[in-house]
Amino acid sequence: MMEHFNFYTTFLHHPLLQLLCAVLFVSSSIPVSLSEIKNTWVFNDYRSMILFESFGFGKNGHVEISVRNVTWTSRHQSTQPNPSSMGFFIASIHSLRSIWNESESSEGFCVLSSRYGKVIFKFENLTADSSYSGSIEINAPDKYSLVFGNCQPEFRVSMHVHTEMYNLKEGEKDFLPAGQTPLPKLFFFFFLIYAAFLLIWVFACINQKPRVEKIHLIMAALLLFKCLKMICASEDKMYVRKTGTPHGWDVAFYIFGFFKGIMLFTVIILIGTGWSFLKPYLQEREKQVLMTVIPLQVLENITYVVISETGPATRDWMTWNQLFLLIDIACCCVVFFPIIWSIKSLREASKTDGKASKNLEKLTLFKQFYIVVMGYLYFTRIMVSAVGAFLNYRLEWMMTVLEEGASLAFYVFVFYNFQPMEKNPYLVINDEEENAAAQVLEERRLSFFSPLRILSSAWVCNVMYNFSLYMIHYCSFEI
Repeated sequence: MMEHFNFYTTFLHHPLLQLLCAVLFVSSSIPVSLSEIKNTWVFNDYRSMILFESFGFGKNGHVEISVRNVTWTSRHQSTQPNPSSMGFFIASIHSLRSIWNESESSEGFCVLSSRYGKVIFKFENLTADSSYSGSIEINAPDKYSLVFGNCQPEFRVSMHVHTEMYNLKEGEKDFLPAGQTPLPKLFFFFFLIYAAFLLIWVFACINQKPRVEKIHLIMAALLLFKCLKMICASEDKMYVRKTGTPHGWDVAFYIFGFFKGIMLFTVIILIGTGWSFLKPYLQEREKQVLMTVIPLQVLENITYVVISETGPATRDWMTWNQLFLLIDIACCCVVFFPIIWSIKSLREASKTDGKASKNLEKLTLFKQFYIVVMGYLYFTRIMVSAVGAFLNYRLEWMMTVLEEGASLAFYVFVFYNFQPMEKNPYLVINDEEENAAAQVLEERRLSFFSPLRILSSAWVCNVMYNFSLYMIHYCSFEI
């Protein structure tokens, strides 16, 4: 008990942890706008098209837009503005790509004159105080994007834009897109599952108290933050659905998601190093891996907040997305190294300590862990996005089911295989089994540590990053 207390005392006073707390305090003070009622500032922007947001509409969809403080300045003094060449329009996702192709292929083409888009208003409709308020009804259900078109790119435009997008259901506004309406109940369902998971884990730790290691306490903390993240996600979506704003639940979601991300990668790395299972300490190179991943997770969560709070209308939004992907893939790649090191050390130990069968069992478990981690990261980073690209907009919630289902399966595998328990009876072996295990270890050494297998991790990381970049450019466009 005293050892655990000293560990946590040292951990809580670690300068890196204090830095994380400071970052968290700063991020919690950022004004939030993750909702379907959005307020966006555009300042001195000369892009020909500015994507504000996309929304999945049902039968009674509505778009309300309010623009004020509209100004424009020319980069050429002699040029006169034409207010009819600037304005807002709405178009389906497929039509938007057609408009973009038209603008690229036709010289002098104005996006506001395209037959694929529905104009909401042009700047010639502005009132005397440079403002406009209006709304349109969406009669054809689909996923639409709200876009500002500027057919005079020599003019820089500044304005404040307030938008509300919603579907009318039984006379009430539903601010969640058509494909996200099941999310509040879905997140609450996963919260119940993880809450039950946490109770079972706590009971298992109490039942096997003499065999509980520090890693088991960290795994319990991971489940706790996962539970809190799920309930915050549920409340966030519920309030957005009813009111259009999350009422502060997005801040809690960011905070608990931040700690969940750090705890997840920490658990993977610590288990991969064999800490608490194979050895009570971390080697210097393993500490370096841990101290690399934690700051990367801090950076990743900061970029996630920026992406969520700014939206595609921000000029650097695509850059932030690419930075987020780069950091996420870097974290995924780094966690493979401790697992490979542990497998290698187990293989080498089998030659010297005369416990081939015991090392074979551990080696098999760590090889399974390596494969499961690779599969989990590959599925959640690539396969979910690939499936989502072909889903109907009304089935967007299926991506959450796939991602959270894969996460739950991963958690069950890890927690079941590394739970506190007595040594299994089949580990009590005789000399004949020892010799057979030694032969198997030698065969697996030749197969697992082949150059092809080692390079597979780097290949997966490269595929994950490049595919993610492709999906960003496929599902949206950089303007």
